Order: sequence, then structure tokens, then C-alpha cells
Amino acid sequence: MRLLFSAMLVLLTGFYLHGQTHTNDNQAKMQWFKDAKLGIFIHWGIYSVNGVDESWSFHNKKMSYADYMKQLNGFTAKNYNPDAWAQLIKESGARYAVITTKHHDGIALWDTRANNMSTAKLTPARKDVITPFFAALRNAGLKTGAYFSILDWSHQDYPGFLKDSSRYKIKDDSARWNRYLAFYQAQIQELSTKFNPDLFWFDGDWEHSAAEWQAQKVRSMILKNNPNAIINGRLTGFGDYETPEQNFPITRPSLNPWELCMTANNNWGYHPDDSAYKTPYELITIFADVISNGGNLLFDIGPREDGWIPTEQVHLLKELGKWTHKHGEAIFNTEAGLPPGHFYGPSTISKDSSTLYLFVPALNRGKLVIRGLYNTINSIRVVGADQSLNHKIVGKISWSPVPGLVYIDEIPGTATDGYMTVLEVKLDGPIKLYKGKGGLGTE
Repeated sequence: MRLLFSAMLVLLTGFYLHGQTHTNDNQAKMQWFKDAKLGIFIHWGIYSVNGVDESWSFHNKKMSYADYMKQLNGFTAKNYNPDAWAQLIKESGARYAVITTKHHDGIALWDTRANNMSTAKLTPARKDVITPFFAALRNAGLKTGAYFSILDWSHQDYPGFLKDSSRYKIKDDSARWNRYLAFYQAQIQELSTKFNPDLFWFDGDWEHSAAEWQAQKVRSMILKNNPNAIINGRLTGFGDYETPEQNFPITRPSLNPWELCMTANNNWGYHPDDSAYKTPYELITIFADVISNGGNLLFDIGPREDGWIPTEQVHLLKELGKWTHKHGEAIFNTEAGLPPGHFYGPSTISKDSSTLYLFVPALNRGKLVIRGLYNTINSIRVVGADQSLNHKIVGKISWSPVPGLVYIDEIPGTATDGYMTVLEVKLDGPIKLYKGKGGLGTE
């Protein structure tokens, strides 16, 4: 999936979203999302039959549209087990999942009433695969997310591919565009009333303006049905949070919360030719960096057409789950960690700001340093291990208000985690940090 176009649009607009000043009600409804930290993204559709790029394979002329659509004949979902999917997602430590209800190719994975372009009507699967999955997620205590492409490259009333006006221009045939608006909004209404997702994850907004999409109307329609629904930032700015894609933001995004969507290998959907899988260590360290910066990770997997999830992806989720369950207190229900310069590595802070969590790569067993910490440290322990650590203050000058450096003893090899060790640093109260330039006793 080439979500990059939309991500670039968000970046170019400085990550500005409509309604940047959120109301207290909006902040409250976003709390579960901020606390969740981890979600699983699922790209599943007819593109998994031949293992080709979802929708983009015909757009980029890697194959003809006709050949792409022939994959309808191979989508069986014969080994699809939504309960097993939900349990695997829960095992990973994720608190929510987002599945492609319809990608740019226009094939819906539920039995839409808006047209006949669905897995329920046109594939051997002959069924709506979204309903049982959402039920399984809810039975597992997980939040539900619906990915939906607001553009549809198969619909006869959509103008064309990426502003290619070979079909028509909106200004020349507003009636045709209005038919398309009615169609796509009818599908959103179906998703909203039939599935009532906790989260709408839109894509494809880059081709038209907010006014052309009637984005404000769509947002109002969703919230009328469910005032607590969350909407991502790809509804031409009428969303609740940012969604950078694949590439980790070097500076913290301006809005909080935010979510990084990232693939298990180099592709969103099932690609048997792609062996460039991330290692568990890479996935866990990326995740730690995300939560350290106040974000969520939406980690993507791509099942085969029959519903089988590749072994490599299952392994990643299980290893991630072992780590998240061991270190859950430092991950979930926490806030973004120390600003740059205070600690060389990821960190998080408890909601009452009195506990600091430091994330340390497995092979780093040397002494750790915290800079600019005013607080007195009451205790330091290794999370998930029966191990306490000592510390000393270095460079504290009696007549200066500038705090010294905190040196934490080396972590014993017997207490280190195989991927990333986490230290709990208990403070004497809410964290207080020095922000000055040092020297001359000034702050």
C-alpha cells in the first residue's frame, strides 16, 4: 500500500489537523487510544491471491486491471479463523486492530449494499469477513478499527487515477461526482451502523480537497452514530491524530497522540517474494522509540488469501508479545519520556510523573546516565527481574542549583532481557528537570 502520498500531504501541511484545539470531551475519548500504545494493522484482500501490490499493482502497470481483478476467483478465506487472529493480536500485547474493509481497488470485505463489488458476492469465499473478525476482537477485549479508502479506482463514477482526468473532470460533470460522493458515503454509513468501529482509518484523501470530499459532513455523520469514534488524520485534515508512515519522525510530531504505521517486511499485503522481515529486536526497539515519543505503533501483517498468516509474521507478534507482557507497566498507560539530552535511549514516564522507565538495548550493559534530574531517586529495579541497582551522583556542586549526573550501576547479565531491558526509576515526587545551559550557578 502506498500510503506515502497521504503521509506526505500531512507532512507538507505541518501535521496540521482541523480542530487542533480539542475539547475536553475529545481529549477524554482519545484516552484509550493514547493508553493503548500498540495496534495491529491487517491488509487482506484479493491482492493476496497472487501476492501482488494492493491496488497499486494495476495503477503502476505491473499488471493489467483485468488480470488484477481475476484474483477475485482465487479469494477463498477457507482457512480464515477470526478467533485465532484475535487471540494472536491479543498475545502480541496490542490493544486494537485495524483491518482493510476496502482498499483502492474497490473490493469490499463486507457484504456492502452499495454495489456488488465485495468478497461476499464475487469471490469463492462468498462471505462477509469483517463481521466475524470484529466480533472476535470484541470478545477478546480489543478495540476495532476499520480502514477505508475514500477513493475507488473501480467505481464508474470516480474521476480516474491520481488526478488523471481521462474519465472526466469534476467541474465538467458535477452530477457524476455527486453520485460518487453518495456511493462512498453510503458505504461509510454502512460501516458505521453495521460495525460501529471504535476507529476509522481513512486513506486515499490526497486526490481531492476537503470540500470536494465533503469531509466535514463525513466526520459529522460518523460522530452522529458514535460520538466516541476516533478518526485518523487522512480525512483531509478532519481527523483526531497524525499518521506518519513507515519512516520514523526524527522530531516529536506537533500533535499528541500520533501513530506510526509500519510493515513487517517491505510490503503491506501478502508478498511471498518479500523476505526482508524485521527482526524481533528491530521491531521492539522501534516500538520503544515510538512510545518514548508519545506515539502508538500500528504494526502491519498481510495474510494469504485463505486466511493463513505467514510464519514469520506470527513469530514477530509472539516475540513482541513476550516482551510487552514482561514490561507492560513501562509501556501501557504511560506518557512520553524524557526530552532529548536527558538520557541516551527511549524512556516513558508514569501518569503521576513519579516513575521513570528507561529502555536499554540488550547488549548495552555499561553504566547508564541521566542528566538534569532534580529529583531524589528512591529506588531502581530491573522490570521483570528480581534485581535492584544502585546509583551515584557525579559533578554536583554544593553552591550551584544545577543537578549532577546520575550514574546507574551496570545491569547484571542475569537480569538483562534478550531484546531490551527496562529499568524502573522511582522518584521522590513528580519529575523535575533542569533546562538551563549550566555554568555560573545559573539556570
